[in-house]
Amino acid sequence: MRHSGWRTQQQGFSLMVGIFLILVLSLLSLGLVTVYGVQQQQSSLDVQGARAYQAARAGVEWGLHRHLRGALACSGATTSFMLPAGSSLSAFAVSVTCVQTPSGVVTATTRRQLTAVACNQPGAGNLCPNPGRSNDYVQRKVQVEF
Repeated sequence: MRHSGWRTQQQGFSLMVGIFLILVLSLLSLGLVTVYGVQQQQSSLDVQGARAYQAARAGVEWGLHRHLRGALACSGATTSFMLPAGSSLSAFAVSVTCVQTPSGVVTATTRRQLTAVACNQPGAGNLCPNPGRSNDYVQRKVQVEF
């Protein structure tokens, strides 16, 4: 009889260890799934950031082209537009601003500063930056002086 009582206590201990191991493995699995989800979201935002940068560069090139053709005056006005549909940048709006400032006292030349801001969630009138944005908002700004 003594031997069978010892065996019953040992079986109860094994059950507790089994439940503990299942709980620990479940928490570990939950942690890994959470880390994987965050990593996927960060990767997606990195791709969107690279696209936003390319959209801002396209905005600068568009602004330079328009300025050289005489269609964009450097008066401080902002022009906004969406990029063409069907491209990988079609989700982005670009706001282009050109300002003209005197370059200094020594020379009579003027500097022009062209700024392009691209974002994936534009505000009213396709304006970037958008103050009312969500967590997956991406924006990049490119400036050139000439």
